Amino acid sequence: MVKVAVMGYGTVGSGVVEVLCRNAELIENRAGTAVEVKYILDIRSFPGDPHEDKVIHDFEIILQDPEIRVICETMGGIEPALTFSRRALAAGKSVCTSNKELVASHGAELIALAEENRCNYLFEASVGGGIPIIRPLNTALTAEKILEITGILNGTTNYILSKMEKEGAKFEEVLKKAQEKGYAERNPQADVEGYDACRKIAILASLMSGKTVDCRDIYTEGITGITPEDFAYAKALGMAIRLLAVCKAEPDGYMAAVSPCMLSEDNPLSGIHNVFNAVFVCGNMVGETMYYGRGAGKLPTASAVVADVIDCVKHQGTHIWCLWDREKIALKDFGQVTGRFFVRTAVSDEAAVEELFGTVEKIRLPECPREFGFVTGEMTQDAFARKAEKLPGFLSRIRLKD
Repeated sequence: MVKVAVMGYGTVGSGVVEVLCRNAELIENRAGTAVEVKYILDIRSFPGDPHEDKVIHDFEIILQDPEIRVICETMGGIEPALTFSRRALAAGKSVCTSNKELVASHGAELIALAEENRCNYLFEASVGGGIPIIRPLNTALTAEKILEITGILNGTTNYILSKMEKEGAKFEEVLKKAQEKGYAERNPQADVEGYDACRKIAILASLMSGKTVDCRDIYTEGITGITPEDFAYAKALGMAIRLLAVCKAEPDGYMAAVSPCMLSEDNPLSGIHNVFNAVFVCGNMVGETMYYGRGAGKLPTASAVVADVIDCVKHQGTHIWCLWDREKIALKDFGQVTGRFFVRTAVSDEAAVEELFGTVEKIRLPECPREFGFVTGEMTQDAFARKAEKLPGFLSRIRLKD
């Protein structure tokens, strides 16, 4: 039997305990031995909880117990999760985590520490919740040169955009509904400003490149500026709007970005609705693959954590290979990344648009009589910004995903 500890008894931590208990027989068969929760670490007490006898408040109890071989870190945030994870790995105890913030900022360090001590630091649940994506990158796709990873990596923003698309509602109205349903936090900044998706694509980009991609270097734009009018134009163009996180290997380096994009209806990511996530991976040999499912939630995320626990139990005393070096990779200057843009501007700008962007097809909507939209040709981000500055009636732009 292998005994584990769970650090953090919130939504995901309680889900981990539930999965380990409900699927105990199945987990034993697949791990080759029984797996039992011995401790639950939390600053709170849980009177009346079926597992209240396992709740402790001192990390040292876990660290000093030789029976604990695997720790599930579901605390979130950097500290004390980082300190606890470092000390656990240094003691030869494997750590499985759902903590995307910690993985994005310290993943390479913790993987190296696990390797030094013949244990493991696994983080399948840190990206995509219950969607398997870390393991495929580290196992099934190891023969591939990954050319691109593009994902809808945040369920809250995808729910909001889906509702705006379907109902023609304003961002603020749908955000309020999302908060009422529990899909959005009271302070939704990390989701709606794109920071959550940024951390996740930083993790995937690091695995894709084998080096460390710093999330602070990734261009990040949220969805707060998206309007019902944008969706009306998108519909007229046969397109959808999604918040996309992208990492792409280009001839002159890696680019990474998070931003709302218009994408054609035949792009499989355009069909991802509500709180679901999807990750598109393109390899140089296998071509296009896609991974779809619930990107968050108690049991989907907990299932991914427990899958890592099983891997740790099966590989006790050995380190599972993961190519993520501590050397930082410099991303391509986002201003030099090329693309096309959908632009909205005032009718008074028609002559200026022709002068700056050449002949374009104008999209006019009856409900927007004082403006029109158009799609630019291919150009760099910086070049577009210089042209947009010369449009006095410029209203907004959304990048196109080709």
